[in-house]
Amino acid sequence: MRSAGGGAPGRPAERRLTQTAPTWVSRVEARIDARLSASSRAPVALALSGGGDSVALLDLAADWARVRDRPLLALTVDHGLSPDSARWTAFAAEAARAAGAAWRGLDWSGAKPASGLPAAARLARHRLLADAARQAGAEVILFAHTADDREEEAWMRRNGSTLGRLREWGPSPVWPEGRGLMLLRPLLDVHRSDLRDALRARGRTWIEDPANADPRYARSRARVALAEGAASEPEPDVQPGQGGVVAACEGVILIRRDIGTRVLSAVLVCAGGGDRPPRGERLERLRARLAGGETFTAALSGARIEARGDQVRVTREAGEFLRRPPAPLALPPGDETIWDGRWALTATEPGWFVLPAAGRMAALSPADRARLAGEPAASRGGRPVLIRNELAATVLAGDGVRARSLVEDRLARALGGVTQEAETESRAHGATPRNHLFCDADITEVRGAPRPEGSRDA
Repeated sequence: MRSAGGGAPGRPAERRLTQTAPTWVSRVEARIDARLSASSRAPVALALSGGGDSVALLDLAADWARVRDRPLLALTVDHGLSPDSARWTAFAAEAARAAGAAWRGLDWSGAKPASGLPAAARLARHRLLADAARQAGAEVILFAHTADDREEEAWMRRNGSTLGRLREWGPSPVWPEGRGLMLLRPLLDVHRSDLRDALRARGRTWIEDPANADPRYARSRARVALAEGAASEPEPDVQPGQGGVVAACEGVILIRRDIGTRVLSAVLVCAGGGDRPPRGERLERLRARLAGGETFTAALSGARIEARGDQVRVTREAGEFLRRPPAPLALPPGDETIWDGRWALTATEPGWFVLPAAGRMAALSPADRARLAGEPAASRGGRPVLIRNELAATVLAGDGVRARSLVEDRLARALGGVTQEAETESRAHGATPRNHLFCDADITEVRGAPRPEGSRDA
């Protein structure tokens, strides 16, 4: 481990960060205040690597949390990729405790991929952080990405990388681990040099990871190129918005034909329950068919698209369950179990298993079949149904098992419909989303031409 600056991480700072760097800290604190709830007492999570950026954010967030009486939980992921990683983790733990934050270490265990290591490590990190934050009751995770990170990632995209754009506020990128979580990056207009100047003024230390200078990694090459004067202007942060989405309820989404590419991608991923957006060329081909007014049924990213008339219905492609029948998924009593990436189920008693309704609807009771009759025919097979160990009967969720669709909240977050922690709190406790697009329209019928028969891939 190499450290920079002076002093020791275990000594509490005597001056608040706002006294040493007022030119940018006041903006950052205002940004945090604008997103986080003044009334919540839930912990705020913070991703702490021990590097200069995250240590600076730790100090700032600790100051903020003390004034607003919020618990702060620092989370450190040990990827196990460096012989110094254990020492770095210990450094982060000491720094967090010195700042007055709770701390938890997380390990990325198991085999590491031979190629694509940075992307795999980033994904594993987000999953570990999301699981730990949710277990602690946090609804927001702070990340210390800076203006330099935005410039580096813009350079990387211009040179062929598929990295997404860093957003100040957005949902966790992992699913379903990140359900209900938002990420806040309050330092995106601050440069690393400013952060390190503030740390030196406080006598703080931080870690310098040698991998940041390793030319095998694209980010290291980006830093070198930018230091040598390469173009560094980051692209603007484009929010997808909700344009093109008409309504969403119980896993069924209505969209317009003029829907934009970004929004269409979010709709397909959410309706399909997966975690990978569709490839660009297939997505653009589907969008062109929609814009051209074509009547068709297609499947993409696990979603079924029924286009006719002036509106389009998107649901889960239930045919996948018939082609590749999933095994019954057990529902441990009292635990929330995520099924198919679209439904959260909680059993109150043992012995329940969940399966798709596709191929089993005839086994439902007349009352359950009547309930399903109110839904679009194409969406019924994607519904979860329940069986018991000792019973052959198939039932819809009810008193013994509570079922909650995740599609609507996930889509609202992806499209910028959750702008503050207070909205996250209300959704987490079962309140109806305030956005009128969700569960506020008839999703059983789509206006237009007669129903097309069959489906094929987009």
